[in-house]
Amino acid sequence: MQQSSDLLSQNALKELKNSKNLLAFSAGVDSSALFFLLLNNNIDFDIAIVDYQIRQSSKDEVAYAKELAKKYNKNFYYHQCKIDGGNFEKKARDIRYGFFTDLIKRYHYQNLITAHQLNDKLEWFLMQMIKGAGLVELLGFDEIENRDFYKIIRPLIETSKESLLKFLDQNSIKYFNDESNKSLKYKRNIIREKISNPLLREYEGGIRNSFRFLHNDKKYFMNNLNYVNFEELYIIKKDQHYIRYVDKILKKLGYVLSKKQRDEIERLDELVISNRYVISKQTGAILISPYSKVKMNKDFKDICRIHKIPSKIRPYIYEKGLDLNEIIKSIALFLH
Repeated sequence: MQQSSDLLSQNALKELKNSKNLLAFSAGVDSSALFFLLLNNNIDFDIAIVDYQIRQSSKDEVAYAKELAKKYNKNFYYHQCKIDGGNFEKKARDIRYGFFTDLIKRYHYQNLITAHQLNDKLEWFLMQMIKGAGLVELLGFDEIENRDFYKIIRPLIETSKESLLKFLDQNSIKYFNDESNKSLKYKRNIIREKISNPLLREYEGGIRNSFRFLHNDKKYFMNNLNYVNFEELYIIKKDQHYIRYVDKILKKLGYVLSKKQRDEIERLDELVISNRYVISKQTGAILISPYSKVKMNKDFKDICRIHKIPSKIRPYIYEKGLDLNEIIKSIALFLH
């Protein structure tokens, strides 16, 4: 098989060497290429796949994953589910990461390996720009991302899909195509087919370098930042001056703290102020949000519980449909 270590990030490979790793597998282009690239580089890993039962080929994809696991002596994990109602993509992501996180906890994996690549990164960037997003949301996923008790590693984040297809074809490696990715009734697919993919074909090197520069700027920005926010959810760095930031943010939200309330914030780990705002402390961060009593579904609550999102903060995140993964990442920035 053709050696293609240049397709994988060297920083990611260093993290994965001599670690217990779980690969998020789908049998598509990206994860199939990543499976064999990891083998080529002698990285030890097991695989996990989720079947949402929405495509006829999904059973074949699961069978292929199982076949690879058996052939290459990998532990194989499989979850089957059905998703009802709207917002399929978000629900699927929550279920997928809930499944992976449970496996990581149960079997003590150190890293979750995902097959996000450069096309995904540009697509995400453009989607967030259209919505109107700040720096943290625009850049989305990092190459190496710290979570509470594991890391997410993305070894392909600077590799284009075109390069992965070339690798698969040159080595006659089987993979499956998701035909729904070509349907132009979805905004994400329009961005992909009409904008991000053509841009990468013409300007791959420049786009890759721009993301590197932006990530360096983000690191500097985050190292000198005291808080980030998602609408009216604020995540504050917990240092000796945190009460000043709490006071300042609540004033920005239109609420002035009394001396008694300041004392309570310093004394208690979690409280609701005047039935309007929740303040919750974690090891390195403090979360502030409007107080909500909206009912949440079980999958969402399970994800929040696994990632230790404070219970009184969860309803606001759910009500507003905020990106839970981005919130988890932002909390982790202050915890590490």
